[in-house]
Amino acid sequence: MAVRPVVITGTPVLHRPAARVTAFDDELRALVEDMYETMDAAHGVGLAAPQIGVGLRIFTYAFRNDDGVPPRGVLVNPVLTLGKVSQEAPDPDEEAEGCLSVPGHSWPLKRADWVRVAGFDAGGRPVDFEANGWFARVMQHEYDHLDGKLYVDRLNDKWGRRARRAVKAEGWGHGGSSWLPGVDEDPFGH
Repeated sequence: MAVRPVVITGTPVLHRPAARVTAFDDELRALVEDMYETMDAAHGVGLAAPQIGVGLRIFTYAFRNDDGVPPRGVLVNPVLTLGKVSQEAPDPDEEAEGCLSVPGHSWPLKRADWVRVAGFDAGGRPVDFEANGWFARVMQHEYDHLDGKLYVDRLNDKWGRRARRAVKAEGWGHGGSSWLPGVDEDPFGH
């Protein structure tokens, strides 16, 4: 098990759809363990394989919830069914998201308050549950990574402009940037 570098926006693997996992083997289980280690070292609530440079449809999460779902898990080849997303402007105090691949920044985004999640665990066993509130937000955020989207790609015009300016000011957006959780300074100040 090892903590892996987290790649930053602009790195190609973050901006293309990830491939389906076809083998539930020791290599997959080792990757999932590395993902847990990296997520924990980064103090993240989720981590998608593309964020560590691996273009596969896998994400881990660590989020206490009231939905009867274990607070820590992995989803392989997940499918999400979304509830309705409000068309109201996002609340900057209540709906701000951050991302390990856009480290140190957060902007508000509307998400569905409910999702149904189906997929597999690292052993290939089916997983199926509903998530509500912030847990639903975590599921949507990580799932987006598997489709080559970052949450900043979904921001409305106002917040999207701010995000693009911040990415440019950081010198990101061209690929090749990363940070190592547990070694580099924590960009979110945990």
